[in-house]
Amino acid sequence: MKIVVLLKQTFDTEEKISLTDGVVSDDGVKFVVNPYDEYAVEQAIQLRDDLGGSVTVLSVGPERTAEALRTALAMGADDAVLITDDRIPADEVAVSRVLAAYLKDQGCDLLLGGNFSVDNGAGQVAVRLAGLLNMPHVGSITKLTIADGTATVNRDAEGDIEVLEVALPALFTAQQGLNEPRYPSLQGIMKAKKKPFTHLTLDDLNLEASSISAAVERIELSLPPERAAGKILKGEIREQAAELVTLLRTEAKVI
Repeated sequence: MKIVVLLKQTFDTEEKISLTDGVVSDDGVKFVVNPYDEYAVEQAIQLRDDLGGSVTVLSVGPERTAEALRTALAMGADDAVLITDDRIPADEVAVSRVLAAYLKDQGCDLLLGGNFSVDNGAGQVAVRLAGLLNMPHVGSITKLTIADGTATVNRDAEGDIEVLEVALPALFTAQQGLNEPRYPSLQGIMKAKKKPFTHLTLDDLNLEASSISAAVERIELSLPPERAAGKILKGEIREQAAELVTLLRTEAKVI
């Protein structure tokens, strides 16, 4: 079974976001594997170990993304592919087209990815990619088993669970709870340095920059307004309720 995991490098979720000249500053920022993608990597490794085959981790991003792919290799993936090119815009439509150009001839049995990335939260790349590759897609999975060319998945449906059967090849995106991602061992880190790592550009994929133009233009970027300090109402319940109504009417102006 050939499994490919879509992986993105994102800010560490503990990092403080700041803007410089209208863009998010990455000075001194720690980058990590997108947490939802870690579930996908772990699931791919478990399936490979149970059913045989290989796990390739695939990313579109800047050169520093190699660090995230090395982490996935240290977890147990077999090889990595990084498509990096300054002509690729940071846009979900463009990235999905680049991924499709690479994957269309790879003969993958299973594609896995995170439910969304924690930096922009768009959650569009996997859906768009499945459409471009003309394969079924199920998002937010919390369980995945495969037998006789068919995947059985549990899907998180806003608190309920949907159970679906999907013929392979197919693309699934991982939700929290799918598994518990392993930490790379020292031995895994050492082995990762010797595993195959392929770097590609648009030229290697025979893609023209004009064919992957961004579909979205960012007009402005700003931080959310700071929260105002809260108020503690005092007195008897009746007095608190009366004051709350007054505040909602005079300050919040919601009633």
